[in-house]
Amino acid sequence: MDRLDAMQAFVTVADLNGFAPAARRLKLSASSVTRLVAGLEEQVGARLLQRTTRAVALTEVGRQYLERARRILADIAEAEAEAAARAERSRPSGHLVVSAPVMFGRLHVNPLMSEFLRRYPDVTGELQLTDRIVNLVEDGIDVAVRIGDLPDSSVVARLVGNMDRVVVASPDYLARRGTPLQPAELRDHDIIHCSGVLPPTEWRFEAEGQALKAPIAPRYVTNSAEAGLWHAEQGGGLTMVLYYQAAEAIAAGRLKLVLEDFEPPLRPIHIVYPAARLLSAKVRAFTDLAVEFCDWRFTRMRGGRS
Repeated sequence: MDRLDAMQAFVTVADLNGFAPAARRLKLSASSVTRLVAGLEEQVGARLLQRTTRAVALTEVGRQYLERARRILADIAEAEAEAAARAERSRPSGHLVVSAPVMFGRLHVNPLMSEFLRRYPDVTGELQLTDRIVNLVEDGIDVAVRIGDLPDSSVVARLVGNMDRVVVASPDYLARRGTPLQPAELRDHDIIHCSGVLPPTEWRFEAEGQALKAPIAPRYVTNSAEAGLWHAEQGGGLTMVLYYQAAEAIAAGRLKLVLEDFEPPLRPIHIVYPAARLLSAKVRAFTDLAVEFCDWRFTRMRGGRS
């Protein structure tokens, strides 16, 4: 007889006032529960329960033993929980929920998740793509990929890359309308504004180390960078996007860079997780893999930096 199983059976019988309900709770037969309690009484050397045809009652010895049994079972449960927590912190396992911006997540975080799950078979993964800033704790997010400055001091951040923000247009549009040489000239052009990047009233640049704001009056506004870039490729106007979003179209010649001398400072890419949470093995492994597996430096050579 397993002493702990017998203790659990005895405590359950005492709590539920009967062998039948205890058997249902423990998913055992009533005869099995009876044998466990009888074996425990034999080991203790005293009767713990008074049995009648309708109910059971604790003996004086049973009341004293019940308190000790409860403490022993609680201590064991606590020790098991601590051991599980230590294992979780030392070996990647469990369910990992990652949040990332829609386009960046689809193009770059999704391959990272695939490699992570391949390397760590004890982890299940969930990738949530959204362009809004999620609350990690309230939304149940283990780790998030964020682009740009981090005003939230309640998260721990690890820098994993950076990127330029650029203005682009199609060669056809620039041939028809001319290429702006100063941000102030944007007022003479059709503007495609991707609302997930900046407010719809201005674009921000930098000139000789000083921040510069250029008012805009968009002709086309979309919350999708992909939609804005597609319209730009059709000759629809100028748009400001993150460099990774336009890199393939630029390399293919479908889009050209504009106002390169006024591009704002690089935007950082961070992996963040809640500061109040112990760093689990799965989060640590995911972050380490991002550094090893990903080249998230979406920048051009300019002004001596890349």
